[in-house]
Formats: sequence, C-alpha cells, structure tokens
Amino acid sequence: MKISYGIKMMLLAVLTFSMMNVFVKMLPHIPTLEIVFFRALVSLILSAIILMRKRISFWGNNKKVLLLRGIFGTVALSLYFYTLQVMPLASAMVIHYMSPILTAIIASIFLKEHLAARQYFFFLISFIGIVSIKGFDARLDWMDVAAGVGAAALSGAAYNCIRWLKFTEDSHVIIFYFPLIAMPSTLLLTLFVYGWVTPGFQDLLLLIAIGVLTQIAQIFLTKAYQSEMANKVAGITNTGIIYALGLGWIFFDEVFDWKVIAGMFLVIGGVLANLVFGGRRS
Repeated sequence: MKISYGIKMMLLAVLTFSMMNVFVKMLPHIPTLEIVFFRALVSLILSAIILMRKRISFWGNNKKVLLLRGIFGTVALSLYFYTLQVMPLASAMVIHYMSPILTAIIASIFLKEHLAARQYFFFLISFIGIVSIKGFDARLDWMDVAAGVGAAALSGAAYNCIRWLKFTEDSHVIIFYFPLIAMPSTLLLTLFVYGWVTPGFQDLLLLIAIGVLTQIAQIFLTKAYQSEMANKVAGITNTGIIYALGLGWIFFDEVFDWKVIAGMFLVIGGVLANLVFGGRRS
C-alpha cells in the first residue's frame, strides 16, 4: 500500500515530537521552567526572523486573545514538560493525547460549537483509560496525573484561541506570541523562585535541540495538514504511543504491565473514536 505524502509528513512530525520528549526527560536536573525558557528562546529567534523577512508586524490585531494564547500555551507546556520529567514517557504522552477531546469540549462552551452526545461517551472511555493507567502503575502520583490532564486542557484552550484568531492574524504572529510570553515569564520565575541551574555543554546541546526539533516538527505538521484532509492525518498522531513505548524502553528502561498498556489504548481509542465519529451527524 502506498503511503501518501501527508501521512509521511505526519509520521515524521510525531517521531520528531517524540524525540523532543526524550530530550526533555534526559534533563531531570534542569528545572522545568528553565527548559521551557530555552525552548521559547529558540522559537522567539526563529519566529522573529520569519516575521522580519515577511515584513509582518510582530504585534497582530487581536492582542487580548493573542496574549491568552501565549499564557495558555506557556502554562500547558510547563505542565507537560513537568510530567515528562516525573512520569514514564509513554504515560505522560498518552495523557497529553486527551487534548483533542478537551479542545472540543472547550470549543462547545466558548465557541458554541456543536458537541454530539456520543462524544461525551468517547471522553468517558479516555477518562477510564487514565484511571486505569494510574491505578495499575505504582510509579504515578495523582497530582502528576492531574498536571498532565491540566496540560492537555490548557493546550485545548490555546488551540481554541488559535481557531478564534485564524481570520484576523497571520499564523506566524500567533506562533510568535507563545515565546513572547513564555520566555520572560519562565526566566523570571526560574531566577527568583525555582533557582537557575547553569547547564553543562551536553545539557545546552539538548536544550537547543528541544527548540530546533519542535520547529522542525511544526513544519512537518503544517505540511501534513496542507496536503491531506485533517481527519485523515490527525489520527496518525496516535502512533506516538508506539514511539513512546519503544523510546521509553530504549532510553529509560521503562516497562509496563499489560493492564497499564490496555489503559493507554483506552485513552487513544476514545480520542480516535471522537476524531472519526464525533463530528458526524445522525
């Protein structure tokens, strides 16, 4: 069977994001917000270069929603990076896959988008999966799981801000507002609250790689959505569970009970069912 260009791009995007997650987990001695700072620093430089080349104003039109997008994105990424540092790789990634369902729920509340009754059932399946993951894995703490769900929910809020802004803002401006908020806020918190840890040479390479890999993954992601129907390529993101299980075993010796793996696939199944069937009308 021939694999389309869009699916290839999405597979590369998922793999690139997965490697970025591995690098985050390799830095448990670096404060989470410091990692977010370096991630934002790379993104700010690259985004600013693009905006200057295109001669687009940095500041956009709807500044209130742009600021909200930056705030939601900053807190979501900080919580997600925290879960990557303290939880098994696959568990952190799978819980974050709840974001499409939470995005739909937030959109139904604030953007008045229709949410079919069966989508709540799919959400329940994913929630049961998360409870199973926590219940059968003694390495997980409920507070850490809550942080993972919070990261997914805030990602959903950021995605809804992006949808709100799509008719008024250039996509590069929307991207720019994340590091514009994230870089100064995480730097100040790291310096005056959590404490700065000067990275060694290897740490610095990993921190730069996290920012660069994220930008590369965004390119792959954009090409995937530009060349295929959204519902066709979006489901490919769930292949990340395979990457996560494999990479977690290779780099961190992570193994899981079959009941935990079953819970992971319940989460993925609920998300995938919401993607495939949630938007259909009876």
